[in-house]
Amino acid sequence: MTPEWAFVALGSNIGDRNASLELARERLAALPGTTVVAASAIEETDPLGPVPQGAYLNQMVLLGTELAPRELLDACLRIESEAGRERRVRWGPRVLDLDIVRYGDREVREPGLTIPHPELPNRPFWRRELAELESYVE
Repeated sequence: MTPEWAFVALGSNIGDRNASLELARERLAALPGTTVVAASAIEETDPLGPVPQGAYLNQMVLLGTELAPRELLDACLRIESEAGRERRVRWGPRVLDLDIVRYGDREVREPGLTIPHPELPNRPFWRRELAELESYVE
């Protein structure tokens, strides 16, 4: 199977944020049939949404993966859980957040999974990070 390009956003605003991003990169690289091809610069951003919380560290990685979009999502959710993420408050603080922003040229509309990510137009830092990584797939 030929790997597909997947862009996954990493975010953290609880605890050792750099360590959480590093853990995410390591766990993503260890997934079956998956390679971390490149990673964007890490940037600090203000939180989004109505819940008061600290600033986030954000980064995006480009994966070459043989996992289907749903398999990749399930793996991302496991990695978040292993890092200690608890889903209590929508838009709340999190030790680790992994979002599939794009997966090749696919459009996916399934319960719990929309690709391209619907928040992409609202997150300028994601667009900057995508632009940084897109040169690897051309």
